[in-house]
Amino acid sequence: MNLILLQDDDFKSDSVVVLTDHRLQHVLTVHRSDIGDSLKVGKVGGMMGTGKVIELTTDQLQLDICLDQPPPPPLPLTLLLALPRPKMLKRVLQSVTSLGVKQIYLINSYRVEKSFWGSPLLQPEKLQEQLLLGLEQARDTILPQVHLKPLFKPFVEDELPQIAAGTNAYVAHPLAASSCPIGRNGPITLAIGPEGGFIPYEVEKLQKQGFTPISLGDRILRVETAVPVLLSRFANG
Repeated sequence: MNLILLQDDDFKSDSVVVLTDHRLQHVLTVHRSDIGDSLKVGKVGGMMGTGKVIELTTDQLQLDICLDQPPPPPLPLTLLLALPRPKMLKRVLQSVTSLGVKQIYLINSYRVEKSFWGSPLLQPEKLQEQLLLGLEQARDTILPQVHLKPLFKPFVEDELPQIAAGTNAYVAHPLAASSCPIGRNGPITLAIGPEGGFIPYEVEKLQKQGFTPISLGDRILRVETAVPVLLSRFANG
């Protein structure tokens, strides 16, 4: 936990927060803080800063906070991700959030198992747990928006044109002739398929919407590996 994230309910006044949950336990067991120590804090959806420990017991942590720093700038990239299996989705959501993506579309694909769409992990509170972990890791406060799109064709035909408008659009595909570019020239919309990649029909539908197929070379990577590698290629620009 590189940043202690604060919610509205934590505030007892404009400058004082009281924590009694897992964040308290983390400060006690990992930070091993004491009275007078300063910790990195941030309000979800708001500013970041420091919190001075003014009370610390096994029951509660009280901080005097000063929020005077903006969160890091977002990565100007919209991610379309074929829904992975639940265990993988947890890791992917955390890494994507850590890298600064703020718009995530979980989409369907022929190779996505129908059962994945019934996973409890897709409940809003469960998704937020993973996103918060990513924010804590990266020292960020702005939650990504996650959109669930279980119907591929209607999404690509009816919604995607507006989402991708004004961006450089790419679809990651193992058989693509073009390599993934390094850096970016403007905002990006990036589509990443499931294990095994999008089927040809899906690639063609994306190409009709202006998406250029790209690859990472001869090696076939797992989705959880390919996602951060691809995002890192576009991180600087």
